Amino acid sequence: MQKETPEIYSVSRLNREARQVLESRYGAVWVEGEISNFKFHTSGHMYFTLKDETAQISAVFFSRFNQAVRFELKDGLKVLAFGKISLYEPRGQYQLSIERVEPRGVGALQLAFLQMKEKLEKEGLFDPARKKPIPVYPRTVGIVTSPTGAAIRDILNIISRRFHGTPVLLYPVKVQGEGAAAEIAEAVRHMNTVEDIDVLIVGRGGGSLEDLWAFNEESVARAVYASSIPVISAVGHEIDWTICDLVADLRAPTPSAAAELVVRSRDELEERIRELGERMRNAVRHVLDGWQETLGQLEASYAFRQPAVLIQQFSQRLDEVVRDLQQAFKAAVTAKKQEFRKVVGQLEALSPLGILARGYSLTYREGVLVKKFGQLKKGDIVRTRLAGGQFDSQVTGLRPGGKM
Repeated sequence: MQKETPEIYSVSRLNREARQVLESRYGAVWVEGEISNFKFHTSGHMYFTLKDETAQISAVFFSRFNQAVRFELKDGLKVLAFGKISLYEPRGQYQLSIERVEPRGVGALQLAFLQMKEKLEKEGLFDPARKKPIPVYPRTVGIVTSPTGAAIRDILNIISRRFHGTPVLLYPVKVQGEGAAAEIAEAVRHMNTVEDIDVLIVGRGGGSLEDLWAFNEESVARAVYASSIPVISAVGHEIDWTICDLVADLRAPTPSAAAELVVRSRDELEERIRELGERMRNAVRHVLDGWQETLGQLEASYAFRQPAVLIQQFSQRLDEVVRDLQQAFKAAVTAKKQEFRKVVGQLEALSPLGILARGYSLTYREGVLVKKFGQLKKGDIVRTRLAGGQFDSQVTGLRPGGKM
């Protein structure tokens, strides 16, 4: 009896058929687990491991699916992953090919909001110290919102009612859906290039978290942060909070409230002007009353009652001061003259001419003063200076020693 030859599989064939069995057996499944070993490849694909207390499975999340995820995937995050069980044939690696991910225990949008809030807060985008003051009476109010929504109608109605004639410049944008965040961010940047805009309202009416999501996008937050124009964020209702609210210089609970914050009431302004006018009149009246009282005191003073006598007393006092100054000047001159004579006498006593007057003489040979006997020799012509003049002579003999 001939022995049956066993079927031999190549590795490639075995992996291929195993993949087909897995994919046909399980199809699409939901898997709960914790992310670990997360890697974000430059291709845009995500690779990580899903694990529980006792086991783990490799997972791949291709870029065509993961671009729709609004929150950040990272190690330690518990998720529900929807995908297909498959096998990566080149490595024989059993894996889950994910098409959709949801955070476990909290909604995806809420988690994305919390992650973005934490990220931007660490960078200082919410720092109160950098927030700009809102101008009291803006020249022009810029608005970034939908041109057809209730928000723009409410804002325009309130501005017109509170201070009719205030210029308003609208930059129309989408406020929800794909591309809305990019339009809002671009509108904020463009408004910063327009002259005379003193304040900017960015917002929309109420809606669900998903409806308001454009105002939670990072691009909008960074555009608002970079704005040199003060920004009022007016998104949704009073209970709604967005990232835009946290970055803006001022958060208004509603678009209508933003309009009331940005434009003061004309009636309030007129009342304020009346109050300031009354305060100014009272201040002027108080000053005038003070001056009037001072003038009354001056009129009752001795100087106004006897002006001629007062002038005579000042004139007499001036004469006395002048006389005292003249005497002091003469005394000072006399003292300086005496001091000068004393110094001159001292100089004359030390002068060579003074020595000559006491009977001494000076002898010069060829213009050089003769100080020693050895400077002379027989036949030298010398000049001798006395107190009254000088004479020339010739040396006919030399006698050393001090005897005549």
